[in-house]
Amino acid sequence: MKISFHGAARDVTGSCYLLECAGTRILIDCGFFQGGRELEEDNADDFGFDPVTINYLLLTHAHLDHCGRIPLLVNRGFKGEVITTAASRELARLVMLDSAGLQEEEARYLNRRAQRRGRDVAEVEPLYTVLDALNALEYFGRVAHYNQPLQLAPGIRVNFIDAGHILGSACIVLDLTEGNQQRRILFSGDIGMSARPILRDPATPPHAEVVIMESTYGDRQHKELQPSIEEFYAAITSTLRRGGNVVIPTFALERAQEILYYLHAGKEQGVLPDALQVFLDSPMAISATQIFKRHPECYDPETAELFRTGRDPFAFRGLHFTRETAESMAINRIGSGAVILAGAGMCTGGRVRHHLKHNLGRHQCSIVFVGFAAQGTLARQIVDGAKIVKIFGEDYAVHAQIHTIGGFSAHAGQTELLAWHRQTGNPKTTFLVHGEEACMAAFGRLLHDTRVEMPKGQQSYQL
Repeated sequence: MKISFHGAARDVTGSCYLLECAGTRILIDCGFFQGGRELEEDNADDFGFDPVTINYLLLTHAHLDHCGRIPLLVNRGFKGEVITTAASRELARLVMLDSAGLQEEEARYLNRRAQRRGRDVAEVEPLYTVLDALNALEYFGRVAHYNQPLQLAPGIRVNFIDAGHILGSACIVLDLTEGNQQRRILFSGDIGMSARPILRDPATPPHAEVVIMESTYGDRQHKELQPSIEEFYAAITSTLRRGGNVVIPTFALERAQEILYYLHAGKEQGVLPDALQVFLDSPMAISATQIFKRHPECYDPETAELFRTGRDPFAFRGLHFTRETAESMAINRIGSGAVILAGAGMCTGGRVRHHLKHNLGRHQCSIVFVGFAAQGTLARQIVDGAKIVKIFGEDYAVHAQIHTIGGFSAHAGQTELLAWHRQTGNPKTTFLVHGEEACMAAFGRLLHDTRVEMPKGQQSYQL
């Protein structure tokens, strides 16, 4: 038995791990690298393994940094079976098609710019196309149901358990037999927070000999949820008093829906003005919200009861879904009184950059960050206090109020990560992944009665 690490190794994005057992090769996730130009170039590099030889791909959840390179994997020869939950299957389709469309659009833009400047350069090709993404969907096979094991091959059984991170997210448990050797391997995926609205809490993990564990927030706690909600409402009301707009860079999956939930609650409670205009300016987030409504099997009891009684928490007066480009552009003519949710959450692409152009330089406005910002992203530059940032190649001054509200994170904080790990029963080895190196090292020092490894990219281990 052998495991190798081909992404999210001493980094937060690009999750991709290869497990080999008894002649079967199993990939756990195949995600996009996100951040600076160097990481973007990593997406086009060799995977570190031959896609043709992969028998199965097990997908923990549908965030881009976990599923974003599946079309490229198929394009380069993967012929195996992709297995994930029903909700993740729907969301992954949405994410991969959106990613492919953005790459095609970016390639067209770069080629037009080169032509205008008279440059004689090779034509830019997208990493993969919409057709590649559609082709990849053909390899999605069996649907995994929580706590219902599947047999992959002789001596290899897999079980998906609820990770409570986003809709359909899962921790993956593999029971392996090779000769007279038996191992239980547990991949955490991304672990969610407990006692949050919409989704159930993360399930209790089983004991395992080997744990591959995320460590995104391994060095710190999140703010408490209720103070975070109050801070969120205060940021909105103070901005309205100043006569500005609120721009919220929003991840389309889970975060957008959670923010809609709290905006709805704020209006119902009278904390936010009933006349407040909210724009969900993200075609992907709009589609994801519709997908959320189709998967009540993932809801916590409170949210399930809301839907059962006909009270949709994702719909309220003053909410506008803006799919069309013209509708998005019209928002920028609104000088005050608008809350604008737009992707991408790390400001690496999507419509949010246009809204930042129009609002970042205005003292009356606020930019509210409610999610993780990786090193090298525009979001991280703003959060870290940059006074001038580049958007579409031009410099923009930062005069708006900047709010970073950590309590909305879909990732478990340090205390919950430690509690989750304790439930795995003192594994022989714990591999820390999906975290910046300093966070990972800090978290590793807190783990006892287990050998801690922090693998580098392409590093492999015998199990």
